[in-house]
Amino acid sequence: MNLFSTFRVALLALLLNKMRSFLTVLGIIIGVGSVIAMVAIGEGAKAEVQRAFDKMGTNLLVIRSGSAQTSGVRGGAGSQPTLLWTDVDAIRKETLYVTKVAPSLRQSVQILGEGKNWTTSAEGTSPEYFEIRNWTFQYGGPFNEQDVATKAKVAVLGGTVVDNLFGNPADAVGATVRINNVPYEVIGVLARKGQAATGQDADDVVMVPAGTFAAKVQGGLRQYLGGSIYVGAASADDTRRAQAEITTLLRERHKLRDDEPDDFSVSSLAEAASARQEGTETMTRLLAGIALVSLLVGGIGIMNIMLVSVTERTREIGLRMAIGARPGDIRIQFVIEAVVLASVGGLLGVALGFGVATYLSTEFGWATKIDPQIVALALGSSALVGVGFGLYPAHKASRLDPIQALRYE
Repeated sequence: MNLFSTFRVALLALLLNKMRSFLTVLGIIIGVGSVIAMVAIGEGAKAEVQRAFDKMGTNLLVIRSGSAQTSGVRGGAGSQPTLLWTDVDAIRKETLYVTKVAPSLRQSVQILGEGKNWTTSAEGTSPEYFEIRNWTFQYGGPFNEQDVATKAKVAVLGGTVVDNLFGNPADAVGATVRINNVPYEVIGVLARKGQAATGQDADDVVMVPAGTFAAKVQGGLRQYLGGSIYVGAASADDTRRAQAEITTLLRERHKLRDDEPDDFSVSSLAEAASARQEGTETMTRLLAGIALVSLLVGGIGIMNIMLVSVTERTREIGLRMAIGARPGDIRIQFVIEAVVLASVGGLLGVALGFGVATYLSTEFGWATKIDPQIVALALGSSALVGVGFGLYPAHKASRLDPIQALRYE
């Protein structure tokens, strides 16, 4: 018998018992479908985490002041102003792996416009901040370095602030708002970023030049910078180098001895993103591992049914061998039956996985991402399960004695 004839005989044998064949591959269907659905959910979650951190800015480092300590009680990062305005220029000029630097001063303020008021966060910064954070504009544009130097009373509004004061973003540009009772001209409306990775509304903000903020909103710190410094590294690979470079530079500028701890902190969003993604990957692997157990159970089901099939078709096997079928022909026939069962189950499982992932995405708004490599791996695994669990029944069938098989009742 050639391979095509063997395949045709195996397929006919499976079609004679359609319901039993379907119930046999049910474990494979559930296993493959579960693997694809679980991995799709995990990959979707990873993509959402990455998207959230991309919104905050690529290659971003945040430098914060040190911790105040009173009677042994430490106040936490930023509680003691230690960063200087001159540190911003020093980082910009004296580092190799930094491309952009911007101060960030924040304070809660009351803003009024068009007869309405809203409590929001005011942020004083420089034009480079928008580039570091990958923040584009829906209307208008950013303030410039001259606005920072002259302490111009201009403002850029986030989408949430615009919604609560103006409604239509196009009406905001050119309008006047009052921040803590000081008038500012609105020159730009930021494109929406939505919820930040920290869970806060990134669009609930009003931004003004850093010099204006220090003079009109915060005040009082003079040479000290009462906030953070945002830094954009040259590339993702240079983030760690930039972090080490900044740490060395600030320790020298703040005249810290070798045995003294840093009076500032430099944090990388890349590290936070990596930690979150590692957690998501671990959960994805766990879910996929649980789903693979179903695939294994399905393989055991195929082996059991194939053993039953060998017993039921003992006379048929004996007759085939009596008229010239070799043990290898019998072995191949039963292996093909097992592989066909597992492969059909794998294809149905892929359809089930796609369906479950689509349902979860549309019904619950879960982010899902189906990886073609995982689909190919799941199909390949199901075929291997068929081969692995079909070998023993096939080997048993091929070793039957033709005379004893023909006498079998």
